[in-house]
This record gives sequence, C-alpha cells and structure tokens, in this order.
Amino acid sequence: MLSRHSGRALLSQMLSAVTGRTVSIDVSQPTVVDRIQRLQRLETVVYTVDKLVTGAKENPLLPDFLTGDRLLMMVHGEVVSGIDFSNLKPDDVRVDGKQVRLHLPAAQVFSTRLDSAKTRVYSRQTGLLVPTDPNLETQVRQEAERQLQDAALADGILRTAQQNAASTISSLLQGLGFEKIDFD
Repeated sequence: MLSRHSGRALLSQMLSAVTGRTVSIDVSQPTVVDRIQRLQRLETVVYTVDKLVTGAKENPLLPDFLTGDRLLMMVHGEVVSGIDFSNLKPDDVRVDGKQVRLHLPAAQVFSTRLDSAKTRVYSRQTGLLVPTDPNLETQVRQEAERQLQDAALADGILRTAQQNAASTISSLLQGLGFEKIDFD
C-alpha cells in the first residue's frame, strides 16, 4: 500500500510538472469546519437486538382468568447512534499547518425503532369477562423500545459511536492532507 501511495504521489508530481498545473487543497480552519459540518448526523453504530417483552392488565380483586389481559411479544429492533456535527462551532477546530485539533461533540442516540415485519405477538391471554385492551400492544411496544435503548446504552453504544466517529473523521482529515490529528 505504501508503494501504491508513493507511486501515485510520484505520478501526480510528474503530471503537474508536464501540464504546469498543480493540485491544491484548501485546509484552512473554515474549510475544515465546513467539510465536517456537511456530515450532519454521522451514524456510526447500529445496535440490533431481539427481546421478549411482556405486558399485563390485572384486576386486584378478581383472578386473571376472569379479568386479566396478558401479552407476550417477541420484538426485533435497532438503536442508531452517532454524532451530530451540524452544531460544530469554528472554535471546535484548530488548524496549525499539517496538524489539526478537533473537539468532537458527544455521541447520542438518534433513533430507537422496532422492526414491525420481525416483531410478533407470541402469546395473548384475555380473561373471560373482559375484552382485549386495544392499547396493551402499543404500551408493550413502547416499553420494548425503552428496553432496547437501555440495553444499547448498557452495552456501551455511545462509547463505540464516539470511537467510530473519531476514526471516520481521522480518515476524512487525513484525506485533506493533515498528518497529525488530535481529539479533545
């Protein structure tokens, strides 16, 4: 890979000498800020999980077989995390020659969603004296989304998102010609 890079650099220098044109890349601080801001929301982690979630409506006076409503659902969902660069400020990027220091915004959860095509009601038991509660499935789905997000956070999705974003931004900045990239 080093020889391939060196060969391209040599070829680029030879073509510049023959054609009289040179390649220049603007790596000023405003340009670097603009390039990073163009990323907007950089999604760096998608956490996927399957989980069993239950919900129930119970009557404290009568037994469940008469007035209860239970639901067992197998959910499949994903949590997407990354960094929002749209609010990157010029002060967050400091350029000094071939060196750049960047303050990365904190990683955040962008979305938590259930995949309806892969989510199924596994079991539903309704008491003899009551109709099924139409809101129970919605409540179980909302609880499932909360549990999915909690599981992703417990597994370190934000830390991983931050690391992946730093790696992606490093590649971008190296492509712009920076040799030393620091994050704070």
